[in-house]
Amino acid sequence: MSNLHPAISRVTDRIIEKSKVTRAAYLALMEREGANRGDRHFLSCSNLAHGFAGAEGDQQTIAFSRALNLGIVTAYNDMLSAHQPYARYPEAMKLYAREVGATAQVAGGVPAMCDGVTQGQDSMELSLFSRDTIALSTAVGLSHAMFDGMALLGICDKIVPGLLIGALRFGHLPAVFVPSGPMPSGLANKEKQKTRQLYAEGKVGREELLKSEMGSYHSPGTCTFYGTANSNQMMMELMGLHVPGSAFVPPNTPLRSALTREAIHRLAAITHKGDDYRPLARVVDEKAIVNAVVGLLATGGSTNHAIHIPAMARAAGISIDWQDMDELSAVVPMIARVYPNGSGDVNHFHAAGGMGFVTRQLLDAGLIHGDTLTVAKGGMADYAAEPVLDGDALVWKPSPTASGDDTMLRPVTSPFTEDGGMRLITGNLGRATFKTSAVDKERWMIEAPVRVFDCQEAVQEAFKAGELDRDVIVVVRFQGPRANGMPELHKLTPPLGVLQDKGFRVALVTDGRMSGASGKVPAAIHVTPEALNGGALALLRDGDVVRLCANKGSLEVLTDIAGREAAVPHVNSQGMGRELFAMFRNFADGAEHGGSAMLAVAGL
Repeated sequence: MSNLHPAISRVTDRIIEKSKVTRAAYLALMEREGANRGDRHFLSCSNLAHGFAGAEGDQQTIAFSRALNLGIVTAYNDMLSAHQPYARYPEAMKLYAREVGATAQVAGGVPAMCDGVTQGQDSMELSLFSRDTIALSTAVGLSHAMFDGMALLGICDKIVPGLLIGALRFGHLPAVFVPSGPMPSGLANKEKQKTRQLYAEGKVGREELLKSEMGSYHSPGTCTFYGTANSNQMMMELMGLHVPGSAFVPPNTPLRSALTREAIHRLAAITHKGDDYRPLARVVDEKAIVNAVVGLLATGGSTNHAIHIPAMARAAGISIDWQDMDELSAVVPMIARVYPNGSGDVNHFHAAGGMGFVTRQLLDAGLIHGDTLTVAKGGMADYAAEPVLDGDALVWKPSPTASGDDTMLRPVTSPFTEDGGMRLITGNLGRATFKTSAVDKERWMIEAPVRVFDCQEAVQEAFKAGELDRDVIVVVRFQGPRANGMPELHKLTPPLGVLQDKGFRVALVTDGRMSGASGKVPAAIHVTPEALNGGALALLRDGDVVRLCANKGSLEVLTDIAGREAAVPHVNSQGMGRELFAMFRNFADGAEHGGSAMLAVAGL
């Protein structure tokens, strides 16, 4: 690509070089898998008969023809609003497959937990490892070897990364992700945030808080703030795994149905049995991973992807770390401000130009690779357009050349910030991520005594008792993958926000997670090594002075802590099924590698 930014080129080349051995091994495995299992008719007659016994109306086609059979892996449940629309997708997709002479079967279902339901609960300790469980479940469904392509139905936090990790082990097959779209906008985000903070201060009760939350999360569809779920959808576009423009079209609309139909038709067109074979293993390459990172930075996406991107890349034999992401962040301007970074949600973002505008801007500026293989026929250029219905026909028109709302979406030539707002910080306390995009620049450097906690509930108790009414760096440790599964710590956001609004200089340092929904308080998150695995956070004591500086990229304890013994965690791993995940905790690797037990044990 002739106009590619030199820093993008340099980082991509480095990723390719350090992935040379593992990527070659992965592609060789996929080549063997395709050769050995490229057609369901390699199965014995008994095996094959079991595989289509339940396929009413399609038995003869699957049994005796060489027609395509597409596998659907679905994360449907009707407790999770984003996935509730998937209930009717499989039946519709079977009809769409028949339109092109193919068949489709549900290969399997995967769990889909909602972090919005489990925030602050014991079950949040299952959340990160649900990604490994989803990957394993995906592999189980696809292991029946009945399929010529994969339709992947998933949207939210760990679900898309888990589906992709599992599907990549069947990378000799093509794959298309099929989203369902965001719910309509409800209560204004600033009002919701205000009510949460008032509740934290004890100024409104639970009834008022619940009414506010119901006004925000009120119908089927993805939550509309720009957290991990919607960052997933952005990344699937820039990795070329969606039908172009699919990410943010509302559910249960004619356009959404047309996009789902096109996804099945396109999947059928890119299998090994046609002349446009596009296996997943070739679509997800080093350039696609870099495109995903650039999109994350350009749109101010979720910090959870500092963990998920390395994990997804590993499943494709690709090595990427936080240094790579930091160097990309230094040159990628942030051109979108979507709540919690801005006032408007993803529906407003979509209306202002959305992914078509973003993709066009990044392509024209040479910030993403335009020469990648995608599921779309025309490659990445097709994603710089937006889908519309012309009568009953699905067509694409050029994306807007100007933003429809420059408070939310801007061109690369006049960005909100010159960098991507996600920084690597390092020092004698470890390596961590600092998301600067939602934090006022005057708060990028905080130096203060620490108050050390081993859980977020203890922070809340100290806050209510007035013990944190001062300049303070709150340290919450033993929250890493090996300690308790690395839960998100969103109970901390309202009280720390209150302290900051009172005029105190406050920051958070933790080996736990805060996602794209985290807000205005400076935070060093995902600290690795984690406290339970030799990390220096285990040596800190109340009153030690710590300096957190996003400007210099540093995380330092200024107090001499040499010779101290590490604190011993009081970890309770019983209840809510947590005991069943002991294997995941015991074998999980560090956050920078993806926090995965499954990938670590597999040697990937």
